[in-house]
Amino acid sequence: MTSPELQYVVVHGYRRAFRKVGSGPALLLIHGMACDSSTWDDVIAPLAEHFTVIAPDLLGHGDSDKPNGDYSIGGYANGMRDLLTVLGIDKVTIVGHSFGGGVAMQFAYQFPERTERVVLVSSGGLGPEVTAFIRMLTLPGAPLVLAFATARAWRPFVAAGLRGLASTGLSATRDLGEVARIYESFAEPRSRAAVRRLTSHVLDWRGQYVTMTDRTYLAQLMPVLVVWGRDDRVIPASHAVNASHASLTDVRVLADSGHFPHKDHPERFVELITEFVTENPPASYHRGRWRAMLRRGDQAVLTTVPDSSSPAI
Repeated sequence: MTSPELQYVVVHGYRRAFRKVGSGPALLLIHGMACDSSTWDDVIAPLAEHFTVIAPDLLGHGDSDKPNGDYSIGGYANGMRDLLTVLGIDKVTIVGHSFGGGVAMQFAYQFPERTERVVLVSSGGLGPEVTAFIRMLTLPGAPLVLAFATARAWRPFVAAGLRGLASTGLSATRDLGEVARIYESFAEPRSRAAVRRLTSHVLDWRGQYVTMTDRTYLAQLMPVLVVWGRDDRVIPASHAVNASHASLTDVRVLADSGHFPHKDHPERFVELITEFVTENPPASYHRGRWRAMLRRGDQAVLTTVPDSSSPAI
């Protein structure tokens, strides 16, 4: 399915690429690390039948500029606020995939007055575990290894091999088509530098150290939906179980799905988002209520539990 054409706006001197289509309540789609807005290609058009859909390329990704700048999760949340402000959009339901889920949570935390609902898709920020490849990106020699691994001489063959494996239909290889796109993006030095800077803010060789698990109790103040693929090999589905034992009670784990449930089951994904928005009135920010929640600090303590208890649909 073809996505709407990219549009561009300059914010703080940097060009930001984004797609905007549809009408109705605003829905902000935030992609994951080393991806871009095209990851939403299969769902943008059907979502636009119900919503005003904004899908940006994060700074350092896709067609957006790749400066030597701020790639922290808080910086990305600020960038989303500023983009929405330039576009004249005050409040959104924010949908974040993988690293974008961390940005979505940070946005809701920093700007609750502009957040109506949150949807976390195979999200970062709900536990330490993450695939070894992403942890490898934080090691000192990673830039040289990536530069060598994406050399022009063998890049087409590696990408073709990954796509071939993805076409086998095996659960273990289902995500390799997207991995091939990420691999090709690493051929560009500025993209590698941006991802390197990004990962340094949220994880190290042991895994994710920046999480929102100490603040998930604040989710009681706004509707939150969590969607995961049961066969996710990037961020394990056990993190969805972690979420279900905190204040994030609307958790859906999709069978026969990996790290990209919006690509594995686009129709079901659109259905889930549409139902979630329809059935949950937007959050209304109240400073006194927010202050009272912070003072109580009535947070849930997350513990690791077997993922067999997670619901499949």
